[in-house]
Amino acid sequence: MSASILIIDDDRELCCLLAEFLQLEGFTSNAVHDGAAAVSHCRENDYDAIVLDVMLPGLQGLEVLRSLRQFTATPVLMLTARGEDTDRIVGLEMGADDYLPKPCNPRELAARLRAILRRSRGAGEDLQGAELVAGQTRLNTAERRATHAGTVLQLTSAEFNVLAVLLARAGSVVDKELLCRQALGRGLTAYDRSIDVHISKLRRKLAAAGGDNLIVSVRGSGYQFTLSADTPPAA
Repeated sequence: MSASILIIDDDRELCCLLAEFLQLEGFTSNAVHDGAAAVSHCRENDYDAIVLDVMLPGLQGLEVLRSLRQFTATPVLMLTARGEDTDRIVGLEMGADDYLPKPCNPRELAARLRAILRRSRGAGEDLQGAELVAGQTRLNTAERRATHAGTVLQLTSAEFNVLAVLLARAGSVVDKELLCRQALGRGLTAYDRSIDVHISKLRRKLAAAGGDNLIVSVRGSGYQFTLSADTPPAA
């Protein structure tokens, strides 16, 4: 998979090491070492994905992410300090697509980037080109466009894929492991709250379009997209 990657990290040695490894994996990459400079750079240059460190001098990584999301939907993978759950959750809330704790394994970084790129280009081969409809919610996987009651839903690539998996199984409970594999392109790990955060954001965006209580939690099982607000969870 050929793709261009921007690495935003003040650790120049790490950037060089990651760039060399990513090149061997078939990626092209560039690096920026300052948060404010990175935002300016992204306004003038397009990339397929961005690797963003949370800890940056000057403009912090989360502020960089906030600025990026004002003008680009480019997938962002955040690098966070190991054990900093707050940074991970806030990053996902602000529009990050995934995260890895530092220090990270370059092979896992490459694998995560491939998963992000696959889902940004489509929600899985079985859903390619499909139009999914449940009640007033419509999702066109070919156009990567989702609406509820005619209102366009502004979704990140991860949110779009989570919604696609739920709509494809509307009325049935989808467990978190399946959601994680099909929507995020990876397995569910211990204490991983990525799916929960994406679901929370989807609920808010659907509610803002008039779709209250469409995604319900089924304790110990997963999530269900109801056919109506009054549909009870499947057994």
